[in-house]
Amino acid sequence: MNLAYIPSPSHGVLYLGPIPLRGYAFCIIIGVFVAVWLGNKRWIARGGQSGTVADIAVWAVPFGLVGGRLYHVITDYELYFSEGRDWVDAFKVWEGGLGIWGAIALGALGAWIGARRRGVPMPAYADAVAPGIAFAQAIGRWGNWFNQELYGRETHLPWALHITSAEGGRVPGYYHPTFLYESLWCVGVGLLVIWADRRFKLGHGRAFALYVAAYCVGRGWIEYMRVDDAHHILGLRLNDWTALLVFLLAVVYMVVSAKKRPGREAVVEPGVSGGPAETAEAGTDADAVADADDTGAEGDAGAGADAGGEEKATPAEKS
Repeated sequence: MNLAYIPSPSHGVLYLGPIPLRGYAFCIIIGVFVAVWLGNKRWIARGGQSGTVADIAVWAVPFGLVGGRLYHVITDYELYFSEGRDWVDAFKVWEGGLGIWGAIALGALGAWIGARRRGVPMPAYADAVAPGIAFAQAIGRWGNWFNQELYGRETHLPWALHITSAEGGRVPGYYHPTFLYESLWCVGVGLLVIWADRRFKLGHGRAFALYVAAYCVGRGWIEYMRVDDAHHILGLRLNDWTALLVFLLAVVYMVVSAKKRPGREAVVEPGVSGGPAETAEAGTDADAVADADDTGAEGDAGAGADAGGEEKATPAEKS
């Protein structure tokens, strides 16, 4: 028996009268709010308009949820369509089961639609929301803790996760908390993207590509530790192969993009004033006007003094 461990919640849902409050759903919702809030701050800092990120997220989030669920159902179809299973369960998103690969792919499609409607470049928008998405994933992973799912191999480490549920083929015991490992990794990925973006002025989608590549590295070794059922190809889980392929695509994109379109977008939202460059120019113009006013005032004052001196001297000379 482990003397120290991470306990699992006895229930993943609380009831407010007849209304169920599910921990998994709360984690997803909080993650979305964090991603939109941080994305909005980064978008404004790039010269965009407040509210644009949220407007596009109205398209991206539903598409992402559908994509994440589709990926999970397709890759684990036997959980819903094999003998003795109820296919209606495929629609019960609150019970867990969102594939990040499908969420990002279809969420990007939704974001592209929203970006076109707003007339903003999709790569710039992706760069702005990239670290927020990583933090949203970090928060969302705690939904797996509420559902007692997606844990790793057995362990006696002091941070082992204590699984108490025997539903769905679970075996109560102490396991690696892979949900926690991925949550912490995603926090690190978000911080990495923020630092790299400030240090190297990443643009044209490269900040988003860095997020994707860094996440895939962590997902690879975390996925290898998991013990839940999964399809295997050449000894590796399907998600490991997906992570490897997506990592290579992200790295290639960063390299090619840096050569073809170096630097960062000068304008991220056409027709919006008040960006960093325009603010600096406005400040320079204001200083120039102020200097001109000061010079003119000094000149007028000097002329007035001379004129006043001459007028006072005239009567004295006449006397």
